[in-house]
Amino acid sequence: MVYLVLAAQFESFIDPFIIMFTVPLALAGALFSLWYFNQTLNIFSQIGIIMLIGLVTKNGILIVEFANQIREKGASKAQAIIDGAASRLRPVLMTSLATALGALPIALAFGAGSESRKGMGVVIVGGIMFSLILTLFVIPALYSYLSRKKDVEHAQQSISVHDEALSY
Repeated sequence: MVYLVLAAQFESFIDPFIIMFTVPLALAGALFSLWYFNQTLNIFSQIGIIMLIGLVTKNGILIVEFANQIREKGASKAQAIIDGAASRLRPVLMTSLATALGALPIALAFGAGSESRKGMGVVIVGGIMFSLILTLFVIPALYSYLSRKKDVEHAQQSISVHDEALSY
């Protein structure tokens, strides 16, 4: 369902696939961090996984959408993904680090009842840090490999036809 909504938004079936490829990266980071810190997959860690998937797909959307906007202006695919990833680096880093640091007290919690919630913090911190590093490399690589060549001339012609129609 989410894939179809993204396909309608991007008017492409390739771009949502590139974005949805961040989900396995997030799940791998979450499960690895659960294993490494000897935590269980419980309801709290599952809630953390849902939040993690939302944040990681948002990061993918930021990079792909900005690269598409640059390509619409006439840039090449390689230049668009380099500029898109570079200009979206700061927002992606800020949101990911803020979320990880915000969940750190949950992951390090001590006291009564903290053991059951610790899994959620571990999933969020570990999953975000793991997927942050991989997403910044995997999304641009997938975009450069899978993204189709957009017909810039066709887009410019439709704009000029639209402008001529408005002038009448």
